[in-house]
Amino acid sequence: MALLEIKHLKLDFGSGANAARAVDDVSFAIAAGETVCLVGESGCGKSVTAQSIARLVPTPPAVYAGGEILLNGRDVLRMSGKELRQIRGRVVSYIFQEPGASLNPVFRVGNQIKESLKLHQPDRATDAEVVRLLKLVGIPAPEARQRNYPFEMSGGMQQRVMIAMALASAPQLLVADEPTTALDVTIQAQILDLLRDLKQRLGMAILLITHNLGIVGDLADRVAVMYAGQIVELAPARDLLRRPLHPYTRALMNSVPKLRGNLERLSAIPGNVPRTGNFPPGCRFAPRCPVARPECSASEPGLVEVEAGRWVRCPYWNESLK
Repeated sequence: MALLEIKHLKLDFGSGANAARAVDDVSFAIAAGETVCLVGESGCGKSVTAQSIARLVPTPPAVYAGGEILLNGRDVLRMSGKELRQIRGRVVSYIFQEPGASLNPVFRVGNQIKESLKLHQPDRATDAEVVRLLKLVGIPAPEARQRNYPFEMSGGMQQRVMIAMALASAPQLLVADEPTTALDVTIQAQILDLLRDLKQRLGMAILLITHNLGIVGDLADRVAVMYAGQIVELAPARDLLRRPLHPYTRALMNSVPKLRGNLERLSAIPGNVPRTGNFPPGCRFAPRCPVARPECSASEPGLVEVEAGRWVRCPYWNESLK
């Protein structure tokens, strides 16, 4: 049984005639110890999908319009408030982007980690455990650093503190939402190396959310590519990076800067992600797709398994590769 299984999830903002569907029929699973990357441009619905796992999207304004979110076989959408508090942090834990905005500036980082411990493992809410967690995420001199305020730490150190807080309750699933945003490339690499190391040492599953396909190659087991509230391609990471099938996935990969060659201009995807609730008819990527044909706007394609373990939302995926 999968640790996490999302089945045909639908989430709206607003209700009635004003409802705008931000997540539309999304399905994927994560096994224990597996790393899945959810990739797509800003506004595709990645973060909303991830926050739905622990039902962090407030209702209202959101409305869970259909589907299931199964954590260890239990449907999160049917859980009571008390049951949700038991899984938040202990079963699934989050690392959000912009750690400086997530940490409380008036409390020492050690006290903030200790607060997380008190919620889920009160018998371990000690200075020694805080030091152990800070050491686990690679913070030097943890005995002294636990007394720092967030503003006394760099962005990379703040992100390590956030990871320590997320690990405090030993979760089965770690959701990392753009964990390297606003960090320089050297610190980005360090954070990704840390996540890879922690996964191997602790055996937890990871859902990594990013807009950059360039950072998933060494970390992900599988990749789900999301566009306009839908998954358009789902495949093992190596297969997808070696031979992307959906035109949107290929466009994302082409937009990654290359270290070799004499390209004078970066490749960009024309246009913008359509606004939630104002999606075009038929294939939602058709207005921006370089290989679109008139029939692409006639009907909405389904997500179909075209090869073993490879799912694509494009009936012309094979022809467009020629």
